[in-house]
Amino acid sequence: MVDTKVTLCGITLDNPVIPASGTFGYGYEFAELYDINCLGTFSFKGTTREPRFGNETPRIAECPSGMLNSVGLQNPGVEKVISEELPKLAKVFNKPVMANVSGFSIDDYVYTTELLAAQDQVGWLEINISCPNVHGGGMSFGTDPCMAADVVKAVRMTTDKPLIIKLSPNVTDIAGIAKACEEAGADGISLINTLMGMRISLRSRKPILANTTGGYSGPAVLPVSLRMVYQVYDAVSIPVVGMGGISTAEDVLEMMMAGATAVEVGAANLTEPFASKKIIEDLPRVMEKYGITSLADIVGQAH
Repeated sequence: MVDTKVTLCGITLDNPVIPASGTFGYGYEFAELYDINCLGTFSFKGTTREPRFGNETPRIAECPSGMLNSVGLQNPGVEKVISEELPKLAKVFNKPVMANVSGFSIDDYVYTTELLAAQDQVGWLEINISCPNVHGGGMSFGTDPCMAADVVKAVRMTTDKPLIIKLSPNVTDIAGIAKACEEAGADGISLINTLMGMRISLRSRKPILANTTGGYSGPAVLPVSLRMVYQVYDAVSIPVVGMGGISTAEDVLEMMMAGATAVEVGAANLTEPFASKKIIEDLPRVMEKYGITSLADIVGQAH
C-alpha cells in the first residue's frame, strides 16, 4: 500500500495534487463534474482588492504543446469572493483551500490578504507577485528581490497563516528572489507562473492576443519549471510548490524529485476537466511501478 500524503506548511494533504489558480475557478464549477474532495487542495482564482473585468478579447491563443492566455485577473473582487464564492465552495469542498492573492500595490496585497486570511476555509495564502507595481513604474514585484521582500514583509504582518509566494519565471535569478522572500517571512514558494509569449496571425499580420503578449503554459514548459524548482529547492529551506507543464502522474513524481513538496496542475485542467482527478487516481500505480512507497520520501531526491 502506497502513501500519497504530504505536509505543506504544517497542513497535511491526502495527496500533493493542487489545481492551479486561474484554471479551477472557485471550485464549485468542477464539483458539478466530480467530487473535488479527492484533491489535495486547490488554489482558487486570483483575487484582487477591486473587481476586474480583465483584458480585452481575444484572450487565448493556441500553441504547439500549450497555450497563451492574457485573461488579466478577471474576478469579482475580494469582498464578493468572501460573500458569494466561498459560501458556494463550502457546500462542495470540506478541506482547507488555498487563496490566491494578486495586487498592484503593497496596500492592495495587504487589504486582500487580511480579508481572505480571516476566512476559516482558507488554509494557505498564495501571494502572486508577478503583478505590475503601479507605484513602481509598472515593473513586476517579482522581478526584483527587494520589491518581492517588501510585499512579503507587509502581508506577513496581517496573518499567521502560511504564506506561499508565487514567483514569475521571467527573471534571471529566481533562486535569489526566492531567498529574499524566505528571509522576509515567507512559509513557502510556488513556481513557476507563466512564461511570456506571443503569437501572430498570418492573415491579419497582427498579434492574435488583444494584449499582444500573454502567459505561455502547457506541457512544453515542464523542463523550464523543473529546472527552476530544482534551483529554488537548493536555495531555500522552506517548502516549494512546483508547477508548469504537469499533466501526468509521472510529471508529479519528477517535479517532487526536483524538490517540490506539492504540485499544481494548470493548463491541463483547461483542456481536460478531469485531469487532476485522473492524475490522483494514477499516482498509486506509477508509484508502485518505480518502487516508491511514500511520496514524502522522494522530495528533492534528484539532488
